[in-house]
Amino acid sequence: MMFIEFLPTMKKVLKKFLKIEKRVRLVTASLVLSALMLLTTFFFFDKALIFIPLLIIACYFFTFFAIIEGIEKIEWFTLFLVPVILTLSFYLFYFLFPIRWLTRIPFIIIYSISIYANLLASNIFNVKMEKSLQLYRAAFSVNFFFQTIIIFLLFNNLWSFHFDFVINGVITGLIVFLLSLQLYWSVKMPLVLDKEIVSYALLSALVLAQLTVIFSFVAIRGTILALFLAASYYSLGGLIYSYLDQRLFKETIREYLFVWFFVFFIVLLSIR
Repeated sequence: MMFIEFLPTMKKVLKKFLKIEKRVRLVTASLVLSALMLLTTFFFFDKALIFIPLLIIACYFFTFFAIIEGIEKIEWFTLFLVPVILTLSFYLFYFLFPIRWLTRIPFIIIYSISIYANLLASNIFNVKMEKSLQLYRAAFSVNFFFQTIIIFLLFNNLWSFHFDFVINGVITGLIVFLLSLQLYWSVKMPLVLDKEIVSYALLSALVLAQLTVIFSFVAIRGTILALFLAASYYSLGGLIYSYLDQRLFKETIREYLFVWFFVFFIVLLSIR
């Protein structure tokens, strides 16, 4: 009953949001989230239990505020996932640096640009533009690029906690499953996920989890290993995406495999 009584108020709020120009909403959402991220940098990591839920709720709300129109079914997950995880990955990664203004200012500037670019990408996915259009290709490139960055940032944090190989594998599998699910969804952007998308997301999660478990026993710096896993996600995700999009040509395969073997060679040279 309380929810039903609350609906008229929600409708009024939504109408007010819709009166605001979309570009203004995108900029406002980015600035507010950047200000909140700046606030978190003044507190030590022991406040993470407070700020992580706050950042998740705030990022979800302001993503909704920015792209409000026409969100349906699975889009309540796929359009919001990358902005939320990007925000969390930046927040956690900041504590690997010395806490000072020299690192704080560039960090906030990079985050502001990143969250604005991701909100734009989510908006383009939301309006369901034809894949032949340049805007869709730009949105896909931004989305895939920042997913790879997220993998790199989160895995740097993962190694800093020094968990055992089982926990490392489980966390890696969960992160990769969520991100690849959104990536493969962006091929056709269906309103309901089909078994093929879920199956390939599970495959990606399994492969990256196994690589994480294997390299948990190798004497190698966490940054190099995070780079290798990010390259593995980029190569595997790119190949599966191209296959689902029916664009898996020889040149595409060579490009992704070259990236993976190049980074793998760096890893071999870095083993102690």
